[in-house]
Amino acid sequence: MKALASPVRLAALAYLKDPVANFPPQEDGDLVLDGVCADFLRDKLGIAAATASRHLTLLTDSGLLTATRKKGWTFYRRNEEEIARFTNDLAGNL
Repeated sequence: MKALASPVRLAALAYLKDPVANFPPQEDGDLVLDGVCADFLRDKLGIAAATASRHLTLLTDSGLLTATRKKGWTFYRRNEEEIARFTNDLAGNL
């Protein structure tokens, strides 16, 4: 629940739901297969690199995002299976 307690983290998850519509093409990674470069996410969210790192790490540690390192960059994509599991568990407990 802590991972979803921030408007910035919710915005990151929302942007990543449709990366092609929300981010420009990347040189070193496919937006859908590899995920979105952390720098693109940081720019879109309008936050500093250190702040973005904290938010993205929390989402990754919670399992809601998957991080992939490629050519010195980190790319993030949604973990749809974990998001579905979380929402099903939440719905079942409310």
